[in-house]
Amino acid sequence: MSRDRIYPDEPAGPFPEPPLAFDDREGREIEIVPFDTTEDEREALVEMYLQFDPADRAQGIPPGQERRVRSWLDTILSEDCLNVIAWRGDEAAGHATLVPDEDAYELAIFVLQRYQEAGIGTQLMQALLGHGAVNGVEKVWLTVERWNRAAVGLYKKIGFETSDAESFELEMTIRLR
Repeated sequence: MSRDRIYPDEPAGPFPEPPLAFDDREGREIEIVPFDTTEDEREALVEMYLQFDPADRAQGIPPGQERRVRSWLDTILSEDCLNVIAWRGDEAAGHATLVPDEDAYELAIFVLQRYQEAGIGTQLMQALLGHGAVNGVEKVWLTVERWNRAAVGLYKKIGFETSDAESFELEMTIRLR
């Protein structure tokens, strides 16, 4: 069933395209790059998600069991989706994805707990939106639990607008082109 989402009239951005390198607020060197389909990158993501604190899981993702993590990654790392990874050396610190959904893309972002509140989420989102824009993505939406003030603030800072606030989750949208 198609859902009529409301998107802003004006595009947000511009957003930087990956690769993007910076030092986070803790002084750690971080590099954000588009996902490369190598087995090493995939395994680093599996490891990152297995380390995720259950308290930071929302809407059932990321999954908690290795088998489910691998199955979920099979879906979101497919050719149809756009993915960027934040690396600290060979460790995945964060991952963001755009998943096609009818005429738009759904955004999901995950930053490993020990890397949170260091500016990585902001850079990761901006790099993903820049990657999406150069790959023809026009509209993006996401849902966030309304009590997650840090995430809601981040999304608003980047340019997302609330399009539906009728449930315990907020639906937010952004236009890239």
